[in-house]
Amino acid sequence: MLTRLSIRDFAVVAQAELEFGPGLTVISGETGAGKSLLVDALGFLCGARGDAGAVRHGAERAELSAEFALDDCPAAVAWLAEAELDDAGACQLRRTLRADGGSRAWINGRSVTLAQLAELAGLLVDIHGQHAQQALLVRPQQTRLLDDFARHPALLAAVADSAGRWKALQQERDALLARGDVGERQAWLQHQLDELQAQPLEPAALAELDASHRRHAHAAALIAACDGALDALGGDDALTHRLQHLRGDLQRESDHEPRLAEVDAMLDSAAIQLDEALALLQRIRDDLDLDPAALAEIERQLVRVQDLARKHRVSPDKLAAHRDALAAELESLADADLRLQRLGRDIAAALSDWQAAAAALSASRRTAADALGRTITALMGELGMAGGGFDVALEPNTADTPDPLGRERAEFLVSANPGQPPRPLRKVASGGELSRISLAIEVATQGQDAAATLVFDEVDAGIGGAVAAAVGAKLRALGATRQVLCVTHQPQVAAAGHAQYRVSKAAKDGITQSAVVALDAAGRIDEIARMLGGADVSKEARAAARKLLESA
Repeated sequence: MLTRLSIRDFAVVAQAELEFGPGLTVISGETGAGKSLLVDALGFLCGARGDAGAVRHGAERAELSAEFALDDCPAAVAWLAEAELDDAGACQLRRTLRADGGSRAWINGRSVTLAQLAELAGLLVDIHGQHAQQALLVRPQQTRLLDDFARHPALLAAVADSAGRWKALQQERDALLARGDVGERQAWLQHQLDELQAQPLEPAALAELDASHRRHAHAAALIAACDGALDALGGDDALTHRLQHLRGDLQRESDHEPRLAEVDAMLDSAAIQLDEALALLQRIRDDLDLDPAALAEIERQLVRVQDLARKHRVSPDKLAAHRDALAAELESLADADLRLQRLGRDIAAALSDWQAAAAALSASRRTAADALGRTITALMGELGMAGGGFDVALEPNTADTPDPLGRERAEFLVSANPGQPPRPLRKVASGGELSRISLAIEVATQGQDAAATLVFDEVDAGIGGAVAAAVGAKLRALGATRQVLCVTHQPQVAAAGHAQYRVSKAAKDGITQSAVVALDAAGRIDEIARMLGGADVSKEARAAARKLLESA
């Protein structure tokens, strides 16, 4: 439930703070005073696009915020928790609009996208303005309203699930068939796989092949280097022999200089390292050989790897992964024929499931269509459209595949006057009739949508007298279970409210500004008297206003 609305520098409203309670709150005022601006402000807070022209002249930005109590909004509580935007049960929406057209949005003080703001607001507020009334003319919206009235979410889910399963299975079957002849594909894959498997392609094997090629290609130089090093290190006049003589000289003199023993220990360690180096060098030399045949074989393998990489259009280091992918595909095709047979059976089963679910949904929709038509026809009579009628036609859709929304679409038909055949709502309803039909639908389906706050913008346009009183009574009845805000210029509707705000405008420093004032009991009598009798409020008008309030 909306508890507070704050507006600053929005259109002609410089500053306004409004508090709301349960039941029906009406907003009245002279024509052009800016009553609908409150609805526009709430719509902007709920994610509607903002125009820079909505910023009050001379201000840098407009700022709006709204606070909601969530006791009657479990869906909003769940949404906030899922989005990690909950704040100890609080819910504040805030949005700013700069004079250059830029805007920002917050939920509970944390910056959010406009899509997030609109998604949450849709669970909190349902605005029945001109745009919402026009949505009644769209057939998908009419089907949704019928399904909301029918209260059959399980049937809708069954139809959608079976249609989705059928589509997924059909796509898998189409993908298998798109591969062409499975036998030919298997033979081609096996041929490709055989030539890839004939050559070691793992990264380690390729690295070893490259290293072996370098050794064989430079064998002569490697042999000469090793032989020269062996002669320099291990001959009679080589480094190892001279090192031993040097150690003997130092050892003989170490009695006279003890530190020479440390030098000898270091040279001993160097001698050990030198011996190990000589041993490894000898093993390397023994492994080296001038083998043109081995070099030719290695070069043949390297050429083969390059040829395979070009053929399969991958780099050499990706050949192993490509080989594994071909093997996986070949394995998947091993039971392709059996899989196609199973898919055929599964597709038929999914189609049968959809047909059964769609038939159950159609039956429920027919029952709901009859009930909704009768209910709204009765409400139309109470709202000044006596003799008219409302029907819900179910027309088969033209899809030749399982439709996730069922086998039909709803079409709202209306006969505004007695004796006229029903025609599509989008072709016959005037603005005032749309407003009343919108109210009738909301009354008929009250309590079935998530939003706890309903906003009606001049739902009483084009009516008066007893019809206006009936509209007021319906709005007040709706306020028994929901919070209802209504912008009105009808005194009968205003009198039906549990609370009332008056919007007025005046020029200040040459700039028109609107003001919003909460009315007490005396203020309501004066305002409703003004609505009844015009600017000059008479005793008779006040008496009539008092009577209207007492009747409500």
